[in-house]
Amino acid sequence: MSAAADPHIPVLIRPLITAVAPVSGVWLDGTFGAGGYTKALLAAGADKVIGVDRDPLAFEMAQPWVSEFGTRIDLVQGTFSQLDDYGSQLDGVVLDLGVSSMQLDIADRGFSFLRDGPLDMRMSQSGVSAADLVNELDEGALADVIYLYGEERASRRIARAIIAARPIITTLELAEVVAGCLPRAKPGQSHPATRTFQALRIAVNNEYEELAAGLMAAEAALKPGGKLAVVTFHSVEDRMVKRFLQLRSGGVANANRFAPETAQPSVGFTLTSKKAIAPDAQELAENPRSRSAKLRTAIRTDSASKPVDPGDLGMPQVQQKQNKQAAKSRGRRG
Repeated sequence: MSAAADPHIPVLIRPLITAVAPVSGVWLDGTFGAGGYTKALLAAGADKVIGVDRDPLAFEMAQPWVSEFGTRIDLVQGTFSQLDDYGSQLDGVVLDLGVSSMQLDIADRGFSFLRDGPLDMRMSQSGVSAADLVNELDEGALADVIYLYGEERASRRIARAIIAARPIITTLELAEVVAGCLPRAKPGQSHPATRTFQALRIAVNNEYEELAAGLMAAEAALKPGGKLAVVTFHSVEDRMVKRFLQLRSGGVANANRFAPETAQPSVGFTLTSKKAIAPDAQELAENPRSRSAKLRTAIRTDSASKPVDPGDLGMPQVQQKQNKQAAKSRGRRG
């Protein structure tokens, strides 16, 4: 397993550093990846960065350069949903959501429909894989995953095609099955399997649950005046981050206009901007993968952190029986 020498271009890094300036103190990079955000934070003035990632490969790739920064970098293998266990009274938290370029570019990881490899998609390289879900879920459960996590309107048609083609072992096999039951993509359109692959990756890695928990953990870990920056890559992620920040900044009106007004809770964040920051023309030219990215930032207040109901964030809620069903079936196969 190998990766390119420069496998990852940090998305929206220039506007991110501008938005959170001045950078100082201790920061936590909850999606360390290839270290691009961590390096940028240190260059901008952070005294120390705690780099968190669930993927063991991230730390293998960091070995050639991380020692240059000595005690200014502290690496932790874990999930950003528990980031408040790794640091407290932080000056800043950065989250770059979704799959990293280094994961997409390595065929053996099974994230990409453009490279033939095992149908895996596990960021932590452990637990239930995409192949388990594809080959073990019943048609209804599989369609739910594809529809709710991939926003794919043809989810039931795709699920039927997958069931008929089982077993499906590799990424290209799955991509061909999905493409075979959908209209051919027109020039400029994404590959027909894009949404299905996104859905499976999100389900395998519990990404929406991780995001909801991670936002609350960031609020708990940041000190007053601490800064939160989150980069998202599709509409559901951005909606969850937007709603969380609205809820915790007091910017959400009563959902039912006929209900009695309720007192606004103490706010945990002050928004730095109501609108998300998108890539400019220069970044789009340098890094086409940034085309769907959005950046949202906020500043922590001195109010106590409070939990938020994930349902209030617009998080799609697929029954958790999917992973359990796949794991049980895998266990029967021995």
